Amino acid sequence: MIMNKILIRDARIINEGRSFVGSVYIEGDKIAAVFEGDVPAYALSEANQRIDASGKWLMPGVIDDQVHFRDPGLTYKGDMESESRAAVAGGVTSFMDMPNTKPQTTTIPDLEWKLNRGAEVSRANYSFFFGGTNDNIEEIHGLDRHRVPGLKLFLGSSTGNMLVNKKEALERIFGETGMLIAIHSEKEEIIRRNIQYYTSLYGDDLDISFHSKIRSEEACYQCSAEAVELATRLNAHLHILHISTEKELSLLDADRPLGEKKITGEVCVHHLWFHDGDYARFGNRIKWNPAIKTIRDRAALRKAINTNQLDIVATDHAPHLWEEKQGSCLKAASGGPLVQHSLVIMLELAMEGFFSYEKVVEKMSHAPADLFHIDRRGYIRPGYYADLVLVDPKQVWTVSKDNILYKCGWSPFEGYTFHHAVWKTFVNGELAYSDGQVNDAVRGREVRYL
Repeated sequence: MIMNKILIRDARIINEGRSFVGSVYIEGDKIAAVFEGDVPAYALSEANQRIDASGKWLMPGVIDDQVHFRDPGLTYKGDMESESRAAVAGGVTSFMDMPNTKPQTTTIPDLEWKLNRGAEVSRANYSFFFGGTNDNIEEIHGLDRHRVPGLKLFLGSSTGNMLVNKKEALERIFGETGMLIAIHSEKEEIIRRNIQYYTSLYGDDLDISFHSKIRSEEACYQCSAEAVELATRLNAHLHILHISTEKELSLLDADRPLGEKKITGEVCVHHLWFHDGDYARFGNRIKWNPAIKTIRDRAALRKAINTNQLDIVATDHAPHLWEEKQGSCLKAASGGPLVQHSLVIMLELAMEGFFSYEKVVEKMSHAPADLFHIDRRGYIRPGYYADLVLVDPKQVWTVSKDNILYKCGWSPFEGYTFHHAVWKTFVNGELAYSDGQVNDAVRGREVRYL
């Protein structure tokens, strides 16, 4: 077989805090060279595919550290094939899937099933968190640390047996495993107390405006603060997922470089875009756990991207059928599909001046690669896997049913007009998406951790 040699010419390369016009030469699955200015004669002559990227932006592919692709057991609303197709259409080349599926990913055989499924159907590179429970510490000790990004713990409400609430189990997981521990952080007791309070006043048929009052700032902060105390005392690496409040930012450190932090934080695109004043317009379409909070919280989260209090931007992509999103705030499903639109959401916010385009690349590509110690992904560097996204910064388009690739068939951004579009996405040097079409022959690879 002839090795594919691709030359991407004259793009604006956004990478490692810089932006410059240059070209990238790909040999097989890896980046062979990055050129600033003129392209050497050998690359011009040896390339068997040339892409004129004049006027386009070239960035490392997005690494999303929190998705729910619903495989296995919940595939009626999304699956690894459908959602990875949406991912590459959105410039996401690697993902880390969460363990709350059916069955839950809390045993090594269940993890191996997901890894095999990813190899069969995923268009993007794939990886899976392992779920911690009150009683699976021996399974955790048996994990191959090169094959999982870390442990996922639910410290607030959850389904099945994934709520870890026994002190002994928490102490052992934080103290013994030596693994990154990612948490969903909302305090169950406060949520239950708030439900009782508001239903006693207004009945059970509460509208969506009560969601952020029930899953309140204090429910998030108290749970996060307790987890930080535990991690600090036991010297564990704690990663707080989907931070939604200004108050929680006080638990994070802006002064240390990422590689020295033991407490890190993720923010999701919906908490950077929406605020609780949007409930009246969007209703249950923007019902997530943790809830969308105030406009002040949103402003603080945006600022924390620039100060590096927040380390990673992700999605918490969690598709539900439209029928499941109906009803009161106590009945409608929480979560929504985002992975196809996360990069353009962030580029839109950068266009509006909230942060630089270089910062978007840092938080969506570089920082996930560094924080999770991913093997040769997340940067445009020679020797790294050619996971790349080309963006058209001048294409104006509107999200509609016709261009949504999520299996659930809807998006909270339907009707919104974006001013950037993903043009092409490369996964391990293969063109996985181009000009609106997914290449269904492409398969991603298992993400490995150093």
